[in-house]
Amino acid sequence: MKQVQFDMIAKTLFGLEQVLENELKLLGAASVKQGVRNVRFKGDTGFLYKANLCCRTALRILKPIYFDHVKTSDSYYHSLSRLPWEEYMTIHSRFSIQVSQSVPMFRNTMFAAQRAKDALVDRFRKKQGKRPSVGREDPDITYFIHLSPKGMEVSIDSSGKPLNQRGYRTETNIAPINEVLAAGLVTLSGWKHTSPFLDPMCGSGTLLIEAAMQACNIPSQINRKQFAFEKWNDYDVGLFSNIREAMLNRVKECFVPLVGYDKSSSAVRKAQQNIEAANLSDYISVQKRDFFKTKKDHPDQHLHVLTNPPYGERLNVDTSIFYKHMGDTLKQHYQNTDVWMITASMEGLKNFGLRTSRKIKLFNGKLESRLVNYHIYSGSKR
Repeated sequence: MKQVQFDMIAKTLFGLEQVLENELKLLGAASVKQGVRNVRFKGDTGFLYKANLCCRTALRILKPIYFDHVKTSDSYYHSLSRLPWEEYMTIHSRFSIQVSQSVPMFRNTMFAAQRAKDALVDRFRKKQGKRPSVGREDPDITYFIHLSPKGMEVSIDSSGKPLNQRGYRTETNIAPINEVLAAGLVTLSGWKHTSPFLDPMCGSGTLLIEAAMQACNIPSQINRKQFAFEKWNDYDVGLFSNIREAMLNRVKECFVPLVGYDKSSSAVRKAQQNIEAANLSDYISVQKRDFFKTKKDHPDQHLHVLTNPPYGERLNVDTSIFYKHMGDTLKQHYQNTDVWMITASMEGLKNFGLRTSRKIKLFNGKLESRLVNYHIYSGSKR
């Protein structure tokens, strides 16, 4: 029987909207349209399962279930009282409601969430004589309400824990990079899985792991224990099992080395533990090395470098000296290399001593950053 298609929203980080749009199209999404930090698309229930399992640059997948034009807090409550919440949960479901607004309807979103909760429990009391409980931690069902000049949109979260929480990162360092951002950086850097990949300051190994998962076509959520949609009334365990198996059948080998350096013994240990947790030890090696004292292992071989060096924010470094040393090391010892790095230190970049080929605006947490590209040529640039 042909499944019905419906609207969905994939949330993402600023600057990764195009990457996510391309991902969704390759997976088979219909009517794909970019927004700001989100991409809207259509698909059936099976595609909702597949998007959660496979999207590398989505933070969560929402399913819109209700829309209404509301202008006041009273109309907001009365409208939500008409929403058939009981179609999406039972009296035993623990729920959570999160509200965002781009119009000043409420003085704060916590009050708006409280009013929505009142509408939900009042409807259940009226219809069933009982009310479900709020789940403050690990709820069964989470609703997202967005208030905009167009009106109110209510969505149900199909993911649960944010999709950047892949399940492989057991150990982190002081400044770990978000897994979704890491996956986006690998894609934006244009690595084609044909040249060796190096992260010379690899920290807990996230960039290496995301690169290896892409090269091997491993679903991003293969290590996840549960999705929120598994607690929905209409969850189809057989359909999800079939989709998971089909995606695993597409996994392939990676035939180029992925290598990480870090001068910290504890960082190397943590990275190795994370790589092992991701079952990628056959593809990634991490070595205790100070990048500033290294040379390219194979001078004639093209190398792809992607790294997240210190910005001087959470790790105490003199960025002017540090970035000059980085640029000098690359110029002198890493010819025939395509270098990409993300940084929030614009002052550091001024001291790098190389001309950027590309700059892409992104955010690393709350820090406005740039993904920059340098081509290190062998000999003179022609």
